[in-house]
Amino acid sequence: MATATKKATSCCIGGDSGSSIRREAVAAVAAAPAVAAADVEQDWSGVGVVGDGKKAALASLILPVEPIAGASANASAKGMPIMLKAQTCHPLDPLSAAEISVAVATVRAAGATPEVRDSMRFMEVVLHEPDKYVVALADAYFFPPFQPSLLPRTKGGPVIPSKLPPRKARLLVYNRKSNETSIWIVELSEVHAATRGGHHRGKVISTQVVPDIQPPMDAVEYAEIEAAVKDFPLFRDAMKKRGVEDMDLVMVDAWCVGYYGEADAPSRRLAKPLIFCRTESDCPMENGYARPVEGIYIVVDMQNMVIIEFEDRKLVPLPPADPLRNYTPGETRGGVDRSDVKPLQIVQPEGPSFRVNGKYVEWQKWNFRIGFTPREGLVIHSVAYVDGSRGRRPVAHRLSFVEMVVPYGDPNEPHYRKNAFDAGEDGLGKNANSLKKGCDCLGFIKYFDAHFTNFTGGVETIENCVCLHEEDHGILWKHQDWRTGLSEVRRSRRLTVSFICTVANYEYGFFWHFYQDGKIEAEVKLTGILSLGALQPGESRKYGTTIAPGLYAPVHQHFFVARMDMAVDCKPGEAFNQVVEVNTKVEKPGKDNVHNNAFYAEEKLLRSELQAMRDCDPLSARHWIIVRNTRTVNRTGQLTGFKLVPGSNCLPLAGSEAKFLRRAAFLKHNLWVTPYARDEMFPGGEFPNQNPRVGEGLATWVKQNRPLEETNIVLWYVFGLVHVPRLEDWPVMPVERIGFMLQPHGFFNCSPAVDVPPNACELDGKDNDGKDNGVVKPTQPGLLSKL
Repeated sequence: MATATKKATSCCIGGDSGSSIRREAVAAVAAAPAVAAADVEQDWSGVGVVGDGKKAALASLILPVEPIAGASANASAKGMPIMLKAQTCHPLDPLSAAEISVAVATVRAAGATPEVRDSMRFMEVVLHEPDKYVVALADAYFFPPFQPSLLPRTKGGPVIPSKLPPRKARLLVYNRKSNETSIWIVELSEVHAATRGGHHRGKVISTQVVPDIQPPMDAVEYAEIEAAVKDFPLFRDAMKKRGVEDMDLVMVDAWCVGYYGEADAPSRRLAKPLIFCRTESDCPMENGYARPVEGIYIVVDMQNMVIIEFEDRKLVPLPPADPLRNYTPGETRGGVDRSDVKPLQIVQPEGPSFRVNGKYVEWQKWNFRIGFTPREGLVIHSVAYVDGSRGRRPVAHRLSFVEMVVPYGDPNEPHYRKNAFDAGEDGLGKNANSLKKGCDCLGFIKYFDAHFTNFTGGVETIENCVCLHEEDHGILWKHQDWRTGLSEVRRSRRLTVSFICTVANYEYGFFWHFYQDGKIEAEVKLTGILSLGALQPGESRKYGTTIAPGLYAPVHQHFFVARMDMAVDCKPGEAFNQVVEVNTKVEKPGKDNVHNNAFYAEEKLLRSELQAMRDCDPLSARHWIIVRNTRTVNRTGQLTGFKLVPGSNCLPLAGSEAKFLRRAAFLKHNLWVTPYARDEMFPGGEFPNQNPRVGEGLATWVKQNRPLEETNIVLWYVFGLVHVPRLEDWPVMPVERIGFMLQPHGFFNCSPAVDVPPNACELDGKDNDGKDNGVVKPTQPGLLSKL
């Protein structure tokens, strides 16, 4: 087991980061166990090719891929090893830095002219996830859990291939010159990568121009927008009217324009920034969000990075410097820190209970794989539970947070257009933090790094991006026999996988918790700084909370969408899941309820997509037995399943004709259910930025009203909160929590936590007084002594 601070260092391709990486990759292949021989070997050369007649309209921009100079079929015989993908990277592992470099170089080299190549901007480079049967093959013969039973039985025994299909990358490329966005699929050929030290091309499988869309924004564009605005003469004049001449104090936060009419059409790449201004001080982290600049209207053309609209509409004085605006330690913020906080240490002298092999995690009968994308951030793959003699039982194929929307409730400029799609317009993963031990995470920690492409195609790494650790979670279960005074109690422990991202003023922590009693909890923690507005002297607004003189925080909502590709007791290729809604009903008075105390749980099978557009109902304790397997039963003959238990929730408070709901129609219901489809990944469609199409995504897909009985079920759970700001949320907001639970429902024959051993309790001197020759005497409760 690696030490707590050791990173995941497996590399799939020899890259340009030095010969050491290539040596490690070669060594990994040399040490990889040979695949068992089989009578029949399957040829994978044609598997997984993307295109199917949909190859793109980029013929004028693509050149044929040239053969590698000097490469030959017997390259390995001349000292150049042919690294087999199957023995180095699992098909679901995120792309390594070397693979990203190869994918970018492949696409760039396919540009027909130097101008085309120079104008390419790489918005996203991610793993093109393989089909589920490829994952099953990998888990059966090449990687943990090494479970051949995942594959369907065939006559004559299993067909064991010699290798897995090549991994593929999916690239989202924006052409800054033509304002076109294209999607590329690149096969990552390791022979090519090794030959040129990671710089040679792979193989372009397909490419397609996507019309009438804009891709998400990039951090480079944030910085370019800020520089362009600060250099604009009319903006400088407007700030001078407000008493600000030092542009170093000015903060320009780039916001997407959304879509409010034809002026926002995706034929142009636009941003409408918000302006803030720091106060001159000695504070190392001066809170610029405490002084919003209002009345200035700016539209930026991001393609050419020029200001195309500017108007100083209303001179609103800057709010006075709030003495409570900063949040740094002690005197640096003009305050004093508490002096009575004693150290709290989490110690695991024998190390953690989890085991990590690459991205594969095992803990307390749970096992899964960790993934990461620039858009979603943390992804949990292949979740399963090892259940004694029943073996490894699948629960979910893929879990992630796929979108979040933050609509504001103030109808005034600029707040009415603050409706951020933080995943689709910015990217949760791209904005992830590098986590700090002892602060973001506590205890014995395993970190995972994340690799991304930047705007120009370079590779950037966020170290310590994902945190894996155990947490004590209070009492798991307890009972005391009042007759004997004997009791049994167990402490609960959970495994937490998390990452935290910063999107402008707010921070969001995304957590998946795994419990010893078979539960999975999804949790979001919200913190950071409120997005504020400025008030005229003596003004107040009912659409927000006055935080300080001249400063108020508008009401708003935060919505999150979890996508859960479920597989309860289903092996790859099996489709035996369905969804049942459960409502608690009160029995009508009568012969069946003579005491007027009767109530019961009523189940309703959701047979089709339109039936499965559901909302939370706390009055009936509504929940959903999300995926009930129709072919597997427990010891009482009931179908096995997991249930989705909602936490606190809400629906949009905006009117049904609100402009942002054109792009966020998925917010209109808390639960959506669809059959699995490879290209249905994001609830508002893949490109919500400046999207003019109404109801793209979930709201359109479900109109097919596809059947949901015995199929591959995908759950989309939408959960949110209403944030009416408090003074206590300023200057930095204490964490708010929201989420939901996946609980086993008839999945086990009894409590899976009954076998958790008791904790070793250290007894102090008083406890020793209750011992007789080292044996603890049972306590005598008052009632027992009377008996």
